[in-house]
Amino acid sequence: MGNSQPEEIRLSRSLGLTEITLSGIGIILGAGIYALIGTAAAGAGNAVWLAFAISAIVALFSALSYAELSSMFPKAGAEYEYTTAAVGGYIAFIVGWLIIFSGIIGAATVALGFGGYFAGLFGTGRIIAAIGLIALLTLILIAGIKESAAVAGIFTLVEAVGLILIIIAGLPRLGSVNYLEMPFGITGVFTAAALVFFAYQGFEEMVKFSEETREPEKTVPKALMIALAVCTLLYILVCISAVSVVGWEGLAGSEAPFAEVATVAWGPWGADVLSVIALFATANTVLLMLLAASRISYGMARSGSLPGPLARVHVTRRTPYLAILVAAIGAVLFLFAGDIGFVANVTNFTIFVTFMIVNLSVILLRYRSPDQKRPFLVPGRIGRMPVLPLLGILTSVFLFLQLTLDIIAIGTLLVIIGGIIALFMGREGQDQASG
Repeated sequence: MGNSQPEEIRLSRSLGLTEITLSGIGIILGAGIYALIGTAAAGAGNAVWLAFAISAIVALFSALSYAELSSMFPKAGAEYEYTTAAVGGYIAFIVGWLIIFSGIIGAATVALGFGGYFAGLFGTGRIIAAIGLIALLTLILIAGIKESAAVAGIFTLVEAVGLILIIIAGLPRLGSVNYLEMPFGITGVFTAAALVFFAYQGFEEMVKFSEETREPEKTVPKALMIALAVCTLLYILVCISAVSVVGWEGLAGSEAPFAEVATVAWGPWGADVLSVIALFATANTVLLMLLAASRISYGMARSGSLPGPLARVHVTRRTPYLAILVAAIGAVLFLFAGDIGFVANVTNFTIFVTFMIVNLSVILLRYRSPDQKRPFLVPGRIGRMPVLPLLGILTSVFLFLQLTLDIIAIGTLLVIIGGIIALFMGREGQDQASG
């Protein structure tokens, strides 16, 4: 209503199953596994692979809910659209706000990781390298969704090669350690599982490409399942190989665990190769986080929940260029946000809250709109109650409770700020409507 843009200018529907799947794998793989395997091994020991398997099961519950909802509402606004239908616009705005914030600050954090690798290899300043990366990726995102997906696909293949190299390094040493060794028992494994859930974040971003995907009702759910399965398999194999080469103590004691594995397996040149691959992994994550943040901003602006200009689509490129620019500027501003572990946990807060509400949305819509078309349906129910979304809520609550009090306090503050903005935007919308 507040958008004067001609109705016919829409996002380009040009993505197929391959592009969506590769983009999803690229978001999920990203920098998480590269950064977290050492810390996870410190808690889970040689059973670190089990921690990743447990996290995968938790992710699957919510991924199935996303698949059902994306088939019902194949729109760029994703979670905002789902939660609006299930629990109303006010809660939906807060969810959208949290997702946008986490995407922007997450992009900034990973860009700093890129800057660190870049500085180590080429001797430039970390902040300068991070700003340069964000600027370059912004141009790619504005150029078009097809171009962005192509770049993401190339980056994904490179980072997958890095993980495959780690797997290859471990092959001659398979069976050299006890893969069920848990120095801190099963408690340590569960703690590690809560931590490494960060490495699975990203599958939920795939649904934001729905408006740019051909036959999204079928394509997006299928891509979701494939991407999660591929990443889980890679993670487990990487963990088994890594502990086979250096043991859990070697992983836990290294600031660059994969470089440590490569050095033991192939010598110093192996570490340099893994550092270069890490550049592609971090760059890919930043690209796809900015893309996802811009799409949900676009979707919310189009519905009137955010300022109308954010819904503007470039006439020739057919990309939401203003939403992309705002996300990029926000990421640059947050380059000074602080420690990657701290920011990762703030991001975890937003994700766990979002997953609780998304899974709840599936349950509510099953009761409220039982006859609505659902090209993908989460299997399993007791009566009218879908079981797996309920498990998704419970497991999200469990992981939420693993966060420290300071993270919960900061996350709660973000929720309150989002609520205040929602009230303001609601009043503004009413004023515009009455005018």
